[in-house]
Amino acid sequence: MDKEVSYPNLAFVDIETTGSHFDRDRITEIGIKTLSGNEIQAWEQLINPQTFIPQNIQRLTGISPQMVENQPSFDQIAGKLKQELEGKIFIAHNARFDYGFIKASFKRIGIDFKPKVLCTVKMSRLLFPDQPRHNLDTIINMHGLKVSARHRALGDADLLLQFWRVCEAKFGKEKLNEVTHQLIGNASLPPNIDKDLIDSIPDAPGCYIFYGENKVPLYIGKSISLRSRVMGHFQSALTQRKEMKLSLQIRDIDWIETSGELGALILESRLIKERMPSMNIKLRRSKDLCAWSLEEVSAGILKPVLINQKDLQPGLQENLFGLFYSKREAHSYLKAIAKKYRLCEVLLGLEKGVAGKTCFGYQVKQCSGACVGIVSAEMHNLQLKTAMNLYKVEVWPYEGPIAINDGGEMIVLDKWCYLGTAINEEELDELKSSGDAEFDLDIYKVVKKALAGRYKNRVIPL
Repeated sequence: MDKEVSYPNLAFVDIETTGSHFDRDRITEIGIKTLSGNEIQAWEQLINPQTFIPQNIQRLTGISPQMVENQPSFDQIAGKLKQELEGKIFIAHNARFDYGFIKASFKRIGIDFKPKVLCTVKMSRLLFPDQPRHNLDTIINMHGLKVSARHRALGDADLLLQFWRVCEAKFGKEKLNEVTHQLIGNASLPPNIDKDLIDSIPDAPGCYIFYGENKVPLYIGKSISLRSRVMGHFQSALTQRKEMKLSLQIRDIDWIETSGELGALILESRLIKERMPSMNIKLRRSKDLCAWSLEEVSAGILKPVLINQKDLQPGLQENLFGLFYSKREAHSYLKAIAKKYRLCEVLLGLEKGVAGKTCFGYQVKQCSGACVGIVSAEMHNLQLKTAMNLYKVEVWPYEGPIAINDGGEMIVLDKWCYLGTAINEEELDELKSSGDAEFDLDIYKVVKKALAGRYKNRVIPL
């Protein structure tokens, strides 16, 4: 019978901090409500964070520097805190935040902290699936909880205990115990993601997409083991601020399998450009590409000439260096190598010069003097070619299209461009005669690296 059911020891925990960054920010207050049998105990402690408390945090929590200046630091109360939490299920709202901060704080002083963790956001989602939101303010309003001190650690910990009692009254102790055992096994999952969804992700190569509210793409990644990589994000969220921020925003996960690693790399580049997820480094389309070409001008001097998109044929032109997304980027690169190799900016076309006079760079000892013959034209050319060759655009090394065997599927490429993926002869024939595809700088880098590495022996000329 329900009245014979008892809970394990429970610790309802809330913390206040100076911010959301595990490494930079610190805890300012911890509040714990413990439920052991029918006995409830409270423990709270202000903590000197030994760092600045931002004004907006002070306004939100009411905790000022004056309140904590004479309080103990975390390492001084760590022993007592560990004792308070020992042997209890750690319960918090968005538990990754509270648990992550406390775990990181213990780790800094050499203590390993690994309790069983229960997130009340997950619990609310499981027990009240029709409720539109599950943040603490919504739970307070939906269930009529009594607020004593909102945004203070013990006050918010008490709200979690009240919510527990509401669930107990509605569903019974037996159901609550069942939910507890179900959820504590998933402590590393984000609050809005079910274990069944994670279990359905294959441990195969491909790309995964994290979505936020309203199916907005947050992040796209690739892996040869999708489920393991996705779980790696959530485990990292316990210690890394960016991963924690991502984890708390995730509402859904989708994935696309590929047959191998190369397919996943190419697909990732294409998806990021198509869907523009907010937390990826933005990849730019290659519509305004340009590159340097070395051409001989008067007196045997080599001069870089910028080749714009309309005249650019990467993979076909021998004399291309760099590949840049804009003229500005191309000029910045040229200025950087001029400085590094003490080249003359007048001879490079970056600065206007006067015949017979040294350039400005020579006056500030950034040019070796090729502008006035102190260094020969041949030596200047050699230094320029040495610098530029590090960024030489490779000519396509095959007579036509090729296929690369990637885990059983054939990735079809021509002149560094991705034409598609084939799974049979008919698709292969269609792709190899499909005509030129748009050159993409990121895919060029992926394919170039693959062909120089372990894929070089998997090439089938078409």
